[in-house]
Amino acid sequence: MARYTGPSWKLSRRLGISLSGTGKELDKRPYAPGQHGPNQRKKLSEYGLQLQEKQKLRHMYGVNERQFRNLFDIAGKMPGKHGENFMALLETRLDNVVYRLGLARTRRQARQLVNHGHILVDGSRVDIPSYRLKAGQTITLREKSRNLDIVKEAVEVNNFVPDFLTFEADKLEGSFTRLPERSELPAEINEALIVEFYSR
Repeated sequence: MARYTGPSWKLSRRLGISLSGTGKELDKRPYAPGQHGPNQRKKLSEYGLQLQEKQKLRHMYGVNERQFRNLFDIAGKMPGKHGENFMALLETRLDNVVYRLGLARTRRQARQLVNHGHILVDGSRVDIPSYRLKAGQTITLREKSRNLDIVKEAVEVNNFVPDFLTFEADKLEGSFTRLPERSELPAEINEALIVEFYSR
């Protein structure tokens, strides 16, 4: 199945979560899309809740189902809690780290920066958004890409970098220092439901 390329705001409203991270999608209309959206009082089954939670996380990171499931299986082989390991692995994706460093305003924009070859990892160009970073690796922008307007705007607007990353705005250089802890991951996701979904 290919990556979702449809209207992201409609999807955000359907799942009841801001997938872009800006929160704009739910400001005006914080209800599901469609003519019955504002009046829906649909009670979800246990399976429905698990599926919705899985879809929230999958669409938040812009990952297709096969990649998502493969990463889930890898997380299961790691020591510690399965759900927390899984979310931590999603955070190690290169497109996500570019977004977290504030070099892009959304994960979609970060994915495009990576795809177009603007990002260097330890001095080498990497154009694979799903590239998994290891602790100690450095992320920078290519010399030719440092004057991109979208990057300048994103860096100006960004005022928060998580503790598991370091970022020097003047050099446009960041590094991935360690795997994130649960407290540094999206609070609106209940990873236990995702583990239950795949354990059926």
